[in-house]
Amino acid sequence: MGKRISALAMAFMLVFAALCPGLAFADDDASLGDVPAGEPAMPGGSGGSSSNDSTVTVDDVVVSAEGEAAAIEGASFAVDSFSRAQKGSNREIDGRYLGYSYYQGSSPDYAVAVATDDYVLAYIPPSAHALCDVEDSASQDTLKRYFLALDEVSLTGGIVMDDTVPWYFTSESSMALDGILYRFAVEAGEGKYYVCAIGEDGSDVVSAAAEGLTRPTHVDFLKIVEPGAVDIVAASSGLAAFQEFLGGIDLSPLWVTLKTTGTAIVFIFVLGLAAAYFTLRISKRAQDIFDTVFTIPMVLPPTVCGFLLLLLLGRNTALGQWFIDIGFPLIFSWQATVIAAVVVAFPLMYRSARGAFEGLDPNMLDAARTLGWSNAKIFFKLMLPLSWSSIAAGTVLAFARALGEFGATLFLAGNYVGITRTIPIAIYFEWMSGNMDVALFWTVVILIFSFVVILFINLWSRRTTRYRKGAAE
Repeated sequence: MGKRISALAMAFMLVFAALCPGLAFADDDASLGDVPAGEPAMPGGSGGSSSNDSTVTVDDVVVSAEGEAAAIEGASFAVDSFSRAQKGSNREIDGRYLGYSYYQGSSPDYAVAVATDDYVLAYIPPSAHALCDVEDSASQDTLKRYFLALDEVSLTGGIVMDDTVPWYFTSESSMALDGILYRFAVEAGEGKYYVCAIGEDGSDVVSAAAEGLTRPTHVDFLKIVEPGAVDIVAASSGLAAFQEFLGGIDLSPLWVTLKTTGTAIVFIFVLGLAAAYFTLRISKRAQDIFDTVFTIPMVLPPTVCGFLLLLLLGRNTALGQWFIDIGFPLIFSWQATVIAAVVVAFPLMYRSARGAFEGLDPNMLDAARTLGWSNAKIFFKLMLPLSWSSIAAGTVLAFARALGEFGATLFLAGNYVGITRTIPIAIYFEWMSGNMDVALFWTVVILIFSFVVILFINLWSRRTTRYRKGAAE
């Protein structure tokens, strides 16, 4: 069985390697100087793009294999550290409302392009004026080509930046355009900078009530650097590329997930058995009530479970404040990931154990009582061994459910790398950041785990069935 599972896991990884676009086979390494300056554009995109298996060329903009740097032969500047923000946040930052905000980074020296359906607003930081003059049309055109090329290469679904709409350039820290006030390099918190969009009247630009405003679709960031400051080289090829990719993966989501799920399954196992045993010993009317309470997390959307847990354990509640006072805050901590996993996976364990206990012959249990067995002895020596097959299956299913938990965890624990970022959360945020290869990697990992769990249940059930048939004969 172990060899079969290992072979199937290897097959999954090979499929993953074939699907990842960033792991294309390349020939020899190539630098920027190896790309012909007058290479013709191919149809499509904002003028077309081509690839030499080492870099991507959009028009005459040569983009690095990882899509973070770009250069144009003969240009007065190159660009580096590109990123694309698909969505912003409408919450207060550092105790104040700044509008709809996009996180820029830990430096104010990023050039920014705010894309809308009707126009693009580009901000050039004062620190880059020596290389890119905001008043110079040639510099504006070069920067525009960089943004268009990098935005096209990084596109993983959504809206691409448009070169046919008007482009506006500014180096001012704020600019009003079509009823929206844009502010750049807004410091909110020590060393944290944001790009903010708010109505000129202070209104929320993404609110349904804000009519007539052209809302941002996404925001691009990059740094303007000296032409020689970027080194655009070929991507690795074949197995070396795959090894390089694996070497660059942050494995903390795996460890957080395994630690969370391993801890949660202990609580789920004990609480599920206790709840199942408890409901068997109360009246039928009380059973209906408790059974509904114990089962309802299984039918509620995970986000609803997370929201209710947040209301119960938040700092504005007596229980949440008590945990904060004793120095053990629950929300947005690793413990919160365990709580979320326990709540959403508990019903699977409870229902499996309850069904197994109800299937036992009550006359057998009564006979054990007549022999003087205590309830504890009956539970551990009789009920548990006879129900073990169903209990084991319920435990594995609960483990799988806890492993894939997303909504409640994100609500209650948030997304903190190395602390609360589990694999499902990593998949979502890596995709949102445009890292499709990483998102696909974690998706394959979850698929392998799920496959192994289902295979284990099937083999266990088949083995138990054969055992029971043999015992009956």
